[in-house]
Amino acid sequence: MTQSRRSFLQNAGLAASGILLSSYLPSCKTAAASKSINQNFGLQLYTLRDDLPKDPKGILTQVASFGYKQIESFEGGQGIFWGMSNTEFKKLMDNLGMTIVSSHCDINKDFERKASEAAAIGMKYLLCPYLGPQKSIDDFKRFADTFNKRGEVCKQNGIRFGYHNHDYGFKPVDGQLPQDVLMQNTDKDLVDFEMDMYWVVTAGQNPSDWYRKYPGRFKLCHVKDRQKGVPLTEKKNVSVVLGTGSINFPSHLKVGVANGLKYFIVEQEAYEGTTPLAATKDDATYMKNVKISA
Repeated sequence: MTQSRRSFLQNAGLAASGILLSSYLPSCKTAAASKSINQNFGLQLYTLRDDLPKDPKGILTQVASFGYKQIESFEGGQGIFWGMSNTEFKKLMDNLGMTIVSSHCDINKDFERKASEAAAIGMKYLLCPYLGPQKSIDDFKRFADTFNKRGEVCKQNGIRFGYHNHDYGFKPVDGQLPQDVLMQNTDKDLVDFEMDMYWVVTAGQNPSDWYRKYPGRFKLCHVKDRQKGVPLTEKKNVSVVLGTGSINFPSHLKVGVANGLKYFIVEQEAYEGTTPLAATKDDATYMKNVKISA
């Protein structure tokens, strides 16, 4: 019996016992996660907030050409669907080979209608984009109650509700972190979270720690980089093209995926030395090549 034949039979026996297979599966999962990120990343349209209102269809056509497969909208002056009806917007997405996964919106105005329209075209999420710093931790507890109510509306329509963080949620108020309060006082069956990793880092926190602390709660993330060498007190105009900044996305994305992260939404807010469209294209190039196996 040759050595290669003997090795094959030994490995076959190990596989039958589950030993070889168990050691192989983690790498398979990592490869599958990398593939999902590289082929199914999205764009938060706020990245193109100045360009989009001028020509929504033309700008979205360019976004599709960069390789984005998913869109996360926001509620601007032309609404979530940028002057189109929900079905018109879906038709445009279909024609461009993209899907609208989610949208930030005003959750205190016509929310039932928004949930119904989102569900009708297969969207997955409506998201609260901002609360603002609050005076007391009780304010955040009241917001948690509101989130549960909005989550119930979304559930009735077959979609999900979520909250997108800023840095203020990771700074103590009355001795507690507002983000903890929001997560601990919302029903996991009704409310998910979208982690903006830029804002977590800006608050001096580690995104991976939060993915581990609340497994299964962060289903979406914003992949947004932060300029190297600037103090955390600098918040504006320090968002940069992915891969040129300070955030270790391969590491954080790996931990996030292991703890339930499913949607990877690119966002950029500042464009020193470039333009929003050029940055959007460069960000797509990064996402096509980022690896989470390291």
